Amino acid sequence: MAGPTTVQRGTGQRKDSPARPPRPRPQGRRLPSRRKLIVSGVLVLLLASGIVWALYGSSWLRVEQVRTTGVDVLTPAEVEAAAEVPIGAPLISVDTDAIAARLRQKLPRIDSVDVVRSWPHGIGLKVTERQPILLVKKGAKFIEVDAKGVHFATVDKSPRRVPLLELKPDQSAGLRRFGKDRLVREAVRVAGELPGAVAKETEVVRVASYDSISLQLTRGRTVIWGSGEGGPVKARVLTALMKVAPKAGHFDVSAPTAPAASGS
Repeated sequence: MAGPTTVQRGTGQRKDSPARPPRPRPQGRRLPSRRKLIVSGVLVLLLASGIVWALYGSSWLRVEQVRTTGVDVLTPAEVEAAAEVPIGAPLISVDTDAIAARLRQKLPRIDSVDVVRSWPHGIGLKVTERQPILLVKKGAKFIEVDAKGVHFATVDKSPRRVPLLELKPDQSAGLRRFGKDRLVREAVRVAGELPGAVAKETEVVRVASYDSISLQLTRGRTVIWGSGEGGPVKARVLTALMKVAPKAGHFDVSAPTAPAASGS
């Protein structure tokens, strides 16, 4: 039997092998036409213009109402008058930082305020008021002092369960060294670290010098506190001492490692 011909050997293909189909040529990706690019650009521009118009030019997203929360002594009307929110202005253009700064400047009772946009038509004012921790008597009125030592309001009537500060420093080198402002801060520090039950019964925080602070409690009881240092430890010792000697009239925690209670 005759072998494969020279042509068959050259191709390396058997006589009875099926022919391989030709491979399709890879086609390049079609690039978008210039017309499609122009149309897409016009659509994006129209969409952006529509959004800008809705935010700034339309009557849909404008300030129509202001809502105040968190007030106790202040009234919503007082807060909103001081805020001067621009009613009718585009909501997106309202300067919330400027409103917050204006409120803190005009109403010192405000400790912090969060001004938020309430879409689609409102501005929210979330107020946190300062809380008095001491009172300074001034004539027939009272100045409220908060835990940061800020004198923030003058009131005709003293709030309940807020002790009066009596600042009667002796004319010593300590007074010249620390000054009245520092002594007030120390009194605030002591008042802020009192145990809750003691704070409710404290009527007067009396300051004679930096290291001579005392408390006058209800029922004629007194507490020698000493300086403002070590307040948390003194608070715990005083709480324990008052439980051990509930009928005592005088407590001394100025040296918390050697407390004392006396009187009845």
